Amino acid sequence: MPILEKPLSPKATTQSAKPKRLVSLAEFETILQKPGNANRLLELINGEIFEKMPTQQHGLIVSNINRELGNYAIKHKNGRPGVEVRHQATGDDRNSRLPDVSFTRADLPLVEQGSVEHMPDLAVEIKSPSDTIVQMRETAAYYLANGSRLVWLVYPQLRLVEVYRVDTDIDFRNESQMLLGYDVLPGFELAVADVFADPFSE
Repeated sequence: MPILEKPLSPKATTQSAKPKRLVSLAEFETILQKPGNANRLLELINGEIFEKMPTQQHGLIVSNINRELGNYAIKHKNGRPGVEVRHQATGDDRNSRLPDVSFTRADLPLVEQGSVEHMPDLAVEIKSPSDTIVQMRETAAYYLANGSRLVWLVYPQLRLVEVYRVDTDIDFRNESQMLLGYDVLPGFELAVADVFADPFSE
């Protein structure tokens, strides 16, 4: 639920519900600067503010993917991986996104303060219990429409990854298959089973 929205009272009706007030990027950045929000993972999605609440399983999956991307980046020196790095598309006043994991090519400058003013080349989102598949796929569509070239949607309960590329059908990858980097991360391979691997259950 958007954190700035108050739920309707049980007696509220469709007729009495007020239209949602959308938050601008400038307003959102002011909210981010408040002391109480310093360590909160807040996103602006189509003018509404949401807060990410990662689980331990979420953190494990992020760690597994980011480690492999980091090793790949060290070897090939062609990009920078990141975790919860804030990205904003130029000219979009209603969105400030925090992909769970990202990878941005090396020819773009390293941003040392504030948001990255473009979408990552690879964006990874991990489904939380409160996310719907529709919401996840809308997120993938947003990334691709605004400059990302590869998106992975990770479904922990299904142990499945959906792969999205521009002008290409969705590719479903299960634990017997590999995630590939295509032309975004040439030569990159990651077993889907390793995305979900828990060292204490092996």
